[in-house]
Amino acid sequence: MIDIKFLRENPEVVKENIRKKFQDQKLGLVDEVIALDAEVRAAQQEADDIRAKRNKISKEIGALMGQGKKEEAEAKKAEVAANAKRLAQLEEKENDLREKIKKDMMTIPNIIDPSVPIGKDDTENVEIQKYGEPLVPDFEIPYHTEIMERFHGIDMDAAGRVAGNGFYYLMGDIARLHSAVIAYARDFMINRGFTYCVPPFMIRSAVVDGVMSFAEMDAMMYKIEGEDLYLIGTSEHSMIGKFIDQIIPEEELPHTLTSYSPCFRKEKGAHGIEERGVYRIHQFEKQEMIVVCRPEESPMWFDKLWQNTVDLFRSMDIPVRTIECCSGDLADLKVKSYDVEAWSPRQQKYFEVGSCSNLGDAQARRLRIRVNGKDGKYFAHTLNNTVVAPPRMLIAFLENNLQADGSVRIPEVLRPYMGGMTEIR
Repeated sequence: MIDIKFLRENPEVVKENIRKKFQDQKLGLVDEVIALDAEVRAAQQEADDIRAKRNKISKEIGALMGQGKKEEAEAKKAEVAANAKRLAQLEEKENDLREKIKKDMMTIPNIIDPSVPIGKDDTENVEIQKYGEPLVPDFEIPYHTEIMERFHGIDMDAAGRVAGNGFYYLMGDIARLHSAVIAYARDFMINRGFTYCVPPFMIRSAVVDGVMSFAEMDAMMYKIEGEDLYLIGTSEHSMIGKFIDQIIPEEELPHTLTSYSPCFRKEKGAHGIEERGVYRIHQFEKQEMIVVCRPEESPMWFDKLWQNTVDLFRSMDIPVRTIECCSGDLADLKVKSYDVEAWSPRQQKYFEVGSCSNLGDAQARRLRIRVNGKDGKYFAHTLNNTVVAPPRMLIAFLENNLQADGSVRIPEVLRPYMGGMTEIR
């Protein structure tokens, strides 16, 4: 959510930003907000005048009563009562107008960084850099669930009977590998100076509204019936929510946290064959990282965050590349975003395994996360990035470490978490 003062003073900048995101249907919201804002300020001014007049009349009533002028005092009281009725009307009008403005402002997209490439959708995202040599072995690589089934490591049929489509049982060494990757990612981030955290797995609607756009919420979140609670789609939501309504001393910044959580997602829509198996599922686990920092430091932290994911995957010998999301592929709250994609030898192409985002002060403004600096209070900047999400990461891991005899090599960094195993047979 952008600053309404900025919108008021720079409506054409906001409109041009909407055009860059190819959301022309939202252009009218800018003029609507400006008109509503003018109404609010007019109502507020009238209300302030009435309050000032009421205070003045109250003093006059006291003086008249002291002088024994009861009839004149009663007339003044009637005037106060009439003003009170009008004041109540104005206050109700103000509240209604502010709610309309809030709804519009939460729909208008955040101002994107000037460096973001302009494009309509993810087909126009831009490759930044490749890390590691993408190899294709001289033997056939089966679909990832087939690899898991060879080790009796997955049971999607049983999960379907228990919970429906989009769920799975991981078993044996595959389940152990899943947990090993999570544990390794946790320690990897701790070693990089991040504080480990296990957050709440449910959040209130006030936090949901603060961390994501309406479109994202509808596509992702599961609501707990009868309660003001949602299952988290990613732990960054509850991690950023940790700072709701807080005034953070500037000297405490940055807050750098890495969190483990299960994640729950609707994953609406039909998906192709390559997004079946454990690629798009309703429940998975993830290691995440978030940063709350000074505005001037967020570009630096953005680069550090995506580099962490690249380094993690390269430490497990998995080739990756970074992709910059174009303007049309950015969620409304994001200023800038990179996807980290891992190499799939079977498909002979890259696929997304993580996403790094700088949200500027959008989430902080919605959640009222302020910093107490030497020159006054200001809104913090927030960033998030996937360390690793094992179900999708397992696809890349198994394909890149599968050997000709059907065994799976365990990279050296994971062996301590796998009881010293060097391969799965």
